[in-house]
This record gives sequence, C-alpha cells and structure tokens, in this order.
Amino acid sequence: MKSKDTTEMDDELRPEYNLGELLKGGVRGKHVARYRAGTNLVLLDPDVAKAFPDEAAVNEALRLVIQLAEIQQGKKRVGVKSDT
Repeated sequence: MKSKDTTEMDDELRPEYNLGELLKGGVRGKHVARYRAGTNLVLLDPDVAKAFPDEAAVNEALRLVIQLAEIQQGKKRVGVKSDT
C-alpha cells in the first residue's frame, strides 16, 4: 500500500512555508562577480589544517616557501655560465 498518491508532487517544502515570502529579500547575482573572477579554494588535510589557525597563517607559510624556492633558484643560477 502506498502512503502517497502517485499523482501528487513529491515536494519537501512544508505547506505552511510560503516560497514567495522566503525569497522576498533575496538578491539575484549577489556573488556572481567573485565567482566569475575565479577562486582558488583548497581543502587542507586535517593534519595540515591543525598547524594553521587561519588563512593568514597559511598565506604567510606559502609566501615563505615561495621565497625559499626563489633563493634556491638564485643560488643555482649564480654558478651557471652564459654563452653570450
């Protein structure tokens, strides 16, 4: 025996909720500019996330890694002779 009539729409919204009222204050396209600009969202593994309390700490650590990489590349270039 079926609990619902099959012709009835399977709607999860309760009848007492007025969809027009719920959507009344919404702003269409509120975040579209940021979405179009692109995001660089990265999910950190739990052990890595424990080491960084917030996004500023992650950014600081990554900037240090970039600086170290640039220093290492600079050291390699010092010993290279140019044919020009």
